[in-house]
Amino acid sequence: MTTSEPSPIGVLIVDDDPLVRAGLTMMLGGAGDIRVVAEARDGTEVASLVDRHAPGVVLMDIRMPVMDGLSATEALRARPGAPEVIVLTTFDADDHVLCALRAGAAGFLLKDTPPHEIVAAVRQVAQGHPVLSPAVIRRLITRVADSGHDRRRARARERLVHLNDRERQVAVAVGQGRSNAEIAAVLHLGLPTVKTHVSSILTKLDLNNRVQIALLAHDAGLADEE
Repeated sequence: MTTSEPSPIGVLIVDDDPLVRAGLTMMLGGAGDIRVVAEARDGTEVASLVDRHAPGVVLMDIRMPVMDGLSATEALRARPGAPEVIVLTTFDADDHVLCALRAGAAGFLLKDTPPHEIVAAVRQVAQGHPVLSPAVIRRLITRVADSGHDRRRARARERLVHLNDRERQVAVAVGQGRSNAEIAAVLHLGLPTVKTHVSSILTKLDLNNRVQIALLAHDAGLADEE
């Protein structure tokens, strides 16, 4: 009895620099479980290529002419069944990266990230796990401009009203950068229960991933709660 091999992870590369696209294609092509299915020069090409090739992951440059990666990410993640998005940037303190995460991107990579880490990130995101460490989340959050802070806080708190007390506690813990196992220990819950709460939060608040939960908890001013 033969066992069929799992399908490779399809990747769409979106970058206006042909050398960057070529480098990423070569790099990812060396991984047996990843296949670059298409390349795009700017955000306007993304929707049609996703429809045609159904990639599991999109590597999205932020700064591109015509339609930048932020606009393309927002448009793509608003679609049902959208692939996961990893944003690419030259700067790790780019406020646009934070905007992309709010729009539903699963994480970000610097363009000078070592090849094996890029491959690992694609695999991780394809499994539904963000590629942002708590330290990176905190560093990005500190870069958010102060303008509109009160408005963001009010909106965030309005959304969190939809959660019950336990879900709110879990959301705060996610905002503090805790893993599911750490949340289970702190709140004295079983790990499956924590996962259930996280799923419920995502559904109730119409969020894509736990990075967005963390950002919402921060916006609401709850991430520093103990």
